[in-house]
Amino acid sequence: MKNLFSNLKSDLPSSVVVFFVALPLCLGIALASGAPLFSGLIAGIVGGIVVGGLSGSKLGVSGPAAGLAAIVLTAIGSLGGYENFLVAVVLGGVIQLIFGFLKAGVIGHYFPSSVIKGMLTGIGIIIILKQIPNFFGYDEASAWDLEFFEIDGGNTFSELFTMLGNIHPGAALVGVISLFILIFWDGVLSKKAKIFQTIPGPFVAVAAGILFYVLTKGSEIFSIGGKHMVSVPIPKDAASFLGQFSFPNFSAIMDHQIWVVAFTIALVASIETLLSVEATDKLDPHKNVTPTNRELLAQGTGNIISGLIGGLPITQVIVRSSANIQSGGRTKMSAILHGFLLLISVIIIPGLLNMIPLSVLAAILLVVGYKLAKPALFKQMYNLGWNQFVPFVVTLAGIVFTDLLFGIGLGLAVGVIVILYKSYQNSHFLHKEENNKGEKIKMTFAEEVTFFNKGAILHELEHIPRNSHLELNVKQTKYLDYDIVEILEDFIIKAKERDITIELVQTKGTIENPSSFMDLYTSRRKPGNKKSIK
Repeated sequence: MKNLFSNLKSDLPSSVVVFFVALPLCLGIALASGAPLFSGLIAGIVGGIVVGGLSGSKLGVSGPAAGLAAIVLTAIGSLGGYENFLVAVVLGGVIQLIFGFLKAGVIGHYFPSSVIKGMLTGIGIIIILKQIPNFFGYDEASAWDLEFFEIDGGNTFSELFTMLGNIHPGAALVGVISLFILIFWDGVLSKKAKIFQTIPGPFVAVAAGILFYVLTKGSEIFSIGGKHMVSVPIPKDAASFLGQFSFPNFSAIMDHQIWVVAFTIALVASIETLLSVEATDKLDPHKNVTPTNRELLAQGTGNIISGLIGGLPITQVIVRSSANIQSGGRTKMSAILHGFLLLISVIIIPGLLNMIPLSVLAAILLVVGYKLAKPALFKQMYNLGWNQFVPFVVTLAGIVFTDLLFGIGLGLAVGVIVILYKSYQNSHFLHKEENNKGEKIKMTFAEEVTFFNKGAILHELEHIPRNSHLELNVKQTKYLDYDIVEILEDFIIKAKERDITIELVQTKGTIENPSSFMDLYTSRRKPGNKKSIK
């Protein structure tokens, strides 16, 4: 518990940013799912407090996922009502617990780096494209539907064209003001004084949005209201607040359709969670490794509780997680605090929340999207070679023009083809030696090391004891996958923290405590290339 509060000065501001990102997502996903608005808030609260507390992820944030919106919308209709659907959510959580106990989380280690980066970039582009209409005041439920073909019959690009004839001057103006504040705060002010680092830019943007709403009331041109604002349910008293909770109709538990939906929720939610875990660990500047089986247990528990009190299904969500990382979060306390902020705000200040223009929150999400899809990343992936760039682009395009899971599936298929092509030339194996005293550990890489070896190598490196000496032998290695290089690069950081010395044995001598393995990747990514680190 002490460790959780030791980074509160970083986690508290980060939790505020995540709160402002999560609030419209919770409401928007509930709206797109055809569920009660309050159900999205319940899922966000449970995802923050319960899943955040149980998870082993330091920076992952959980809540309702846009990727499940279409499944939820269809299921509510086919199962005969929301209360019957909640039974499927609870059962889905139980199935996720079973996945966790069966250690199915190991699957998460077998997503290639190029696919994960393509997923992050694709989601970033989707966020930007979906939030542009909100930014200019064309507010529709489709803004929270991350699939290309939307529930209302349109698609991502048709909404952009429709927006052109429905721009709201007030919403657009406050959106531009908010975006300017966010960019200026992050790019200029935060470097000038410490106070600008302590106070989150999104908090200032939201405050400016509320002030704009108050000052422009009554203006025929710039006044904002109705669907352009956050819409949190406002209970009249304690009884009406409690009346917003729904409870499962367990009398329908024998309906086989409920079990089909439950398994679908468990499978999709688990895959999205594992993808998010991999992506979050990739973005984490401290390179922490999330225990995936524990994550499935945490998600299962969260879905059981969310379903029991009327909430939507929960997954770990990359949009909120990346906002957490970008805002400087250090421990899972930021995720937990964001859950409490959601809970406290909907009880105490729902009226104030309803004074926040959606275009302000869209501006925050635009910044999050841009940081996920920076143009420099395309150049970086291109420079890594075709075997990294092709799966990256295919995954990105698949997500933007279809949906998350289909895009990931396309990227994985291409990644497997690339690996099979490489494996055709050379077999591969991983061998580790340790002397009797346990003082020196030898890890010998095979002729060809690919992302199929990722989980095993990651496991070995994570279990190297403190104050050890690691001898890494790459004399016979002809092909070294970029995924493995990333693991080794991350391990350099962790090795310094754990007082582990590294000795790199190669064709031309050895290197004590290498500062980077990127040169090794560049020289050995083509089979037969015998160059070594200079």
